[in-house]
Amino acid sequence: MAFRWPIRVYYSDTDAGGVVYHANYLNFFEHARSEMLRQHGFEQDQLMAEDILFVVRNMNIDFVRPARFNQHLTVETEIAKMAGASMVFSQTLVDDDGQRYCQADVKVVCINASGFTPVAIPSHIKQELTGVS
Repeated sequence: MAFRWPIRVYYSDTDAGGVVYHANYLNFFEHARSEMLRQHGFEQDQLMAEDILFVVRNMNIDFVRPARFNQHLTVETEIAKMAGASMVFSQTLVDDDGQRYCQADVKVVCINASGFTPVAIPSHIKQELTGVS
């Protein structure tokens, strides 16, 4: 089941044409991933204190239609794949009618905060996010 995070498009999110500036979709998706982790009990500052960070490794993004100032939209986030040190999030920005505005597959890698080297995603995090140990 997808995690759903509501957003509103603010004036500061838009360009001179009144549509969301392309880089701001990345912020919407980042906020939704952070909130998804938070919902599962993982605060990023606490993970950092445990020497764990999640960093974006790769992203494939499709800008489907322009989102505009003051729209109420929802970021739907699911874990599409979980591996040893990485996971892929499938994220879609939709309106209340289910129309897609932007879709991204985001590969995130688990690294240690002290050395910035890849490490296995801790089992308790995997289990909480996927329900599988």
